[in-house]
Amino acid sequence: MRALIFAAGLGTRFKPWTDEHPKALALVNGKSLLQRNIEYLQQYGIREVIVNIHHFAEQIIRAVEENKGWGSAVAFSDEREEVLETGGGLKKAGWYFQDGPFVVINADILTDLDLGSMMEAHRAAQPLATLAVTGRVTDRNFLFSPDMELRGWRNLKTGEEKGAALTMSAPEKALLLPKAFSGVHIIEPLIFPLIKREGRFSIVDLYLDLAKGHPIRGFDHSRSRLVDVGKPESVALAESLFP
Repeated sequence: MRALIFAAGLGTRFKPWTDEHPKALALVNGKSLLQRNIEYLQQYGIREVIVNIHHFAEQIIRAVEENKGWGSAVAFSDEREEVLETGGGLKKAGWYFQDGPFVVINADILTDLDLGSMMEAHRAAQPLATLAVTGRVTDRNFLFSPDMELRGWRNLKTGEEKGAALTMSAPEKALLLPKAFSGVHIIEPLIFPLIKREGRFSIVDLYLDLAKGHPIRGFDHSRSRLVDVGKPESVALAESLFP
């Protein structure tokens, strides 16, 4: 199995570090976020990884080369000309994934999610994609049916909704389960010929497009540890949970 690590973002919430470095190289207890995610994937036998790069891309390439991929074979999807967001980034890296499902994870996510259990659930249900989610409180949520099929997306602050939920009746909407996305996915390579969007786009919008005709499921791992190391103040929490 192979994996994609999203590391191309500008990291604007992580300033001042990202004024001179990519967020993926920010340190948590002496190890970069990128190293930690590569080593996390290794726990599940995943040692072939592609990393998308844009912001201070040369620093990421150098870190990987100097550390020999921290024991994994690491390729790069070069977005230095234009950062493509998560959907565009997935599409550009599609050449790397040929056979069987693959894992996608955001570089700034640290978790002890049991990826083996998530993979078992994915194989049993055989959806196009399985999304790791929790019940934590957040402003933006995916919306799932009671059997955890993706039906939409909602921004609690603005009230904006997307996807099939837009056309549901009030009683149908009342049954939807709001879940916070954890930035970890298991995806079938069958997704690539289905992607019609071009250039820069969000993977959230891609999933909402595809959920109209293809099963996309949620995997709730609310009992796992999870830290979105999106801001400098989240580093202290990450260091307390991930030695």
